[in-house]
Amino acid sequence: MNESDIKRRVAALLADHDPAGDQLEFLRARFDAGLAWVWFPEGQGGLGAPRELQQVVERELAGTPRQLNAGMLAIGLGMAAPTILTFGTDEQKRRFLRPLWTGEEVWCQLFSEPGAGSDLATLATRAVRDGDEWIVDGQKVWTSGAHHARWAILVARTDPDVPKHRGLSYFVCDMHAPGVEVRPLRQITGEAEFNEVFLTGVRLPDDLRLGAVGDGWRVAQTTLMNERVAIGGAPTRRGGGMIASAVEAWSEQPELRTHELHQRLLALWVENEVTRLSGARLREQLAAGQPGPEGSGMKLSFAKLNQALTGFELEFRRDLGYDDWSFRRSENVDFFGRGPGYRYLRAKGNSIEGGTSEILRNIVSERVLGLPSEPRVDKDVPWKDLPR
Repeated sequence: MNESDIKRRVAALLADHDPAGDQLEFLRARFDAGLAWVWFPEGQGGLGAPRELQQVVERELAGTPRQLNAGMLAIGLGMAAPTILTFGTDEQKRRFLRPLWTGEEVWCQLFSEPGAGSDLATLATRAVRDGDEWIVDGQKVWTSGAHHARWAILVARTDPDVPKHRGLSYFVCDMHAPGVEVRPLRQITGEAEFNEVFLTGVRLPDDLRLGAVGDGWRVAQTTLMNERVAIGGAPTRRGGGMIASAVEAWSEQPELRTHELHQRLLALWVENEVTRLSGARLREQLAAGQPGPEGSGMKLSFAKLNQALTGFELEFRRDLGYDDWSFRRSENVDFFGRGPGYRYLRAKGNSIEGGTSEILRNIVSERVLGLPSEPRVDKDVPWKDLPR
């Protein structure tokens, strides 16, 4: 399959379905035509085509009305879908991928816990088998979008008698099941995108398990690697993204320009371009298979750059008398629909969500650069014997 084939398929889709009409009908038709993720298999939203041909689809549909709420669907599209594709059964793929992509079902991620964030493998949420079901008890935290979600990707401990990485299993959790309680967490911006989730006697059928029992860490690694690419490696045009807001402020107020600020902006532009082009290279590598640890470097760079750019913009606008710290509340993250004060505060979370910058530096040093790993004295100790 080549670019011409993709263009013909997009043309056929547009001939039969009006993108300005019923949104859900168009999205379903696009999925069925294999134009959701062209590199996915046929019948699962794709065509089994090279990943880079997805860019052709997006270009051909660029003039149509925006179809997807990328903020609300980010976890489903960027994390749940590739994990289901890799480890799901045929029935699970048929059940979950289409409504996930069309936005009919929103997903969240039940990974981090109050005592297991950066060291996720120490998590304590238990899943105990009861016949053909699992009974889940525990607490999760920093769960983006849990208040909207129909489904969640969940990692729980199924064997406390083995070392921490080997006693985990991975599930799809029904967020409407009895025993699931969602509580909002208010942020520095005044919003509550995040939540804590309490699981009390939640019963999940075994057919909601992804991967083998005890193989949850390997499944979770697929999720986490895709998460870091989704956060830090999203495609951006030259001069786009957060740098655009800083350049706009610079262009609007020539009287406030100084040599020092000019040098800082130039340095940020260069770093933004390096990050953007590195992301393009990373996406090309993805065409050959699953993402690797390089995605951690992209996410690390993304967080650092976002914080520097929002700080520069706020400092520059401060001389204009900017002092707006009142924000309209929204249920979605939207860096570009708010003011610089919101962007500055919200960017602080970039170095925490999706893996803290400190942990990502360890991953890059050990798994990308090949440096010696840190001593891990708990590596072979049964989880039940670890201090908590």
